[in-house]
Amino acid sequence: MSFDPRSVAPRADELSGRVIAVTGASDGIGRAVALACAQHGAEVVLIGRTAGKLQAVHALIEQEGGGSASIGVLDLETALARDYDALAAAILERYARLDGLVHNAGILGMLAPIEHYDVPTWCRVLHVNLTAAFALTQVLLPLLKASRDASVLFTASNVGRRGRAYWGAYAVSKFGIEGLTQTLAAELENVSAIRVNALNPGRARTRMRRQAFPAEDLDTLPLPATLTSPYIALLGPASRGITGMSFDCQP
Repeated sequence: MSFDPRSVAPRADELSGRVIAVTGASDGIGRAVALACAQHGAEVVLIGRTAGKLQAVHALIEQEGGGSASIGVLDLETALARDYDALAAAILERYARLDGLVHNAGILGMLAPIEHYDVPTWCRVLHVNLTAAFALTQVLLPLLKASRDASVLFTASNVGRRGRAYWGAYAVSKFGIEGLTQTLAAELENVSAIRVNALNPGRARTRMRRQAFPAEDLDTLPLPATLTSPYIALLGPASRGITGMSFDCQP
C-alpha cells in the first residue's frame, strides 16, 4: 500500500477524541505539532523539561479553544525510572489511554569528527535522543495498547539515513531511531492496534537548526507551523494500517 502523509489534507476534526502526548512540546517543531494536534481536536499531553514554557503552550491551546491540554514535566536527560512511572500514572489517571505519542525532543550535541568527539557529549546525545525515547515508549505502551487506534511517531533525520561527516552522535542516534521504529513496528504488527513510524521534518526555522548551521539565513527556511500536516496524517485515521515506515515532511 502506497501512502504519503504529505498528500493528506487533514480535516478540522481529524484528531477529535484522541489523546496525544508530544515530547519537546516547549519549542520549535514540538510546540507547533502540539498546537496543531489541539487545533484538530486532540487532548494533548505536553511533555518537556521547562514548566514555564509548557504553561505558555498550554495557555495558547486553551485560548484558541480547540482541544485541551495537560502538562507533564520530564527532563529526558536526568529523569529516573520513577519519573517515567509517575508520568505514565498521571496519564492513566486522567485519560486511561493514549492514542498517540510523538517523540520530538532531541539535542544536537556537537559537530566534530569521531576521532575527537567528546565522550560525555556522545553519551548524553545517545541517551536523550534514543535511550530516553525507548524508555518513554516502553513505560507508555500499556496506555497505547488501551487505545483502539494508536500511533507512535519518532523523529527521523536525513543524517540518520545516510551518514554524513562530523554529525557524530546526533547522526548515530537517528540511525538508532530508524532501527527502533522498525523493530517496535514488527513486534506490534498484527498483535496490537499500534502503528509505529518515523517522520523527518527536514529543514526548518528552529533553534537546533541555527545551532547546526549558524551562518544560514533562518528566514529562508519554513516555519515549523507549516510542516505539521504530515504529523496529523500519521497520528490520525488516514494512516491506519501503515507501520514500520519512515517518511519526510518536505520534498
